[in-house]
Amino acid sequence: MLVSEFDYHLPPELIAQKPLPKRDESRMMVLRRQTGEIIHAYFRELPKFLSPREVIVLNDSRVIPARVWGLANGKEVDFLFLRQTAPRRWEVLCRPARRVEPGVRIIFPQGLEAVVCGQGVEGRRELEFSTDDVLGWLKKAGFPPLPPYIKRRRDDETLRRVDLTRYQTIYARREGSVAAPTAGLHFTRRVLRELKQKGVIIAKVTLDVGLATFQPVRVEKVEDHRMLEETYSISLASAREINRAKEEGRPVLAVGTTVVRTLESAAREDGIGVKPGSGTTRLFIYPGFDFRIVDWLLTNFHLPRSTLLMLVAAFAGRELILQAYEEAIREKYRFFSYGDCMLIL
Repeated sequence: MLVSEFDYHLPPELIAQKPLPKRDESRMMVLRRQTGEIIHAYFRELPKFLSPREVIVLNDSRVIPARVWGLANGKEVDFLFLRQTAPRRWEVLCRPARRVEPGVRIIFPQGLEAVVCGQGVEGRRELEFSTDDVLGWLKKAGFPPLPPYIKRRRDDETLRRVDLTRYQTIYARREGSVAAPTAGLHFTRRVLRELKQKGVIIAKVTLDVGLATFQPVRVEKVEDHRMLEETYSISLASAREINRAKEEGRPVLAVGTTVVRTLESAAREDGIGVKPGSGTTRLFIYPGFDFRIVDWLLTNFHLPRSTLLMLVAAFAGRELILQAYEEAIREKYRFFSYGDCMLIL
């Protein structure tokens, strides 16, 4: 299977640069897999497409303001803080990486300094800091880790404040992600309240979104791509709700590709349902994958040739998804992180 089979042309003006004034004003394409029917709706209408006792699963990981600029030998470098590896040590992604060699001292805003103590592939480095509270510093000095297709000026403090709020789900709880689980950005307290009033069950899991979710595919054959590792956890309470639904034949709706990968990674090997607890996953889902947990999917529109698009194609069929994307382009849906969404039933 070729990566080129997951390509499509997107007019640049359809890439959403800012969030809508209200989260639930996003458009929502409803796609029925069995018939190919497409319904054009709005996210605020989500409750009417669901029934009592169906289970919605959310990713409650919280995005950290992980992007910072620092000086290496007097030259500016763009840093994305990926994860803490040890006390006072963080793995980062830096551009241009050639300026960040082992032993180099990095000067960050607010007087924070670090020394490069390790070198990885594709621009990854390990930094050692003089403080334990790097996360606290990031909350003061860092910028939201927006994807590169969203253009921002660093001196636009108004948009920075908007992004700090809107590039975050309203139910985010556990800090650890360096990209938002964007399918959840559409939820408002009103929509959650209406879902609960209807009797829809809401369960939460955690997958800390890292490089694996947005790493580019650099191979020609899909099967040759290797995912990086991400961590996840499922509480006993959430596992019970999900497993009860599977046992009783009630649909499980995954909100976002990160939830899909969490649930399918934790699927029991000897029966129906998921295993509670924490783990790591390198699961790469592409057409031919056998879904054991997820029945329905709410997801945004994804980049061409991305692992996210491949996952959605595995769930609904490549041809059907590409046809739906063509329809979304004709109807001028807004694409990617701050864009509209798709409900696949």
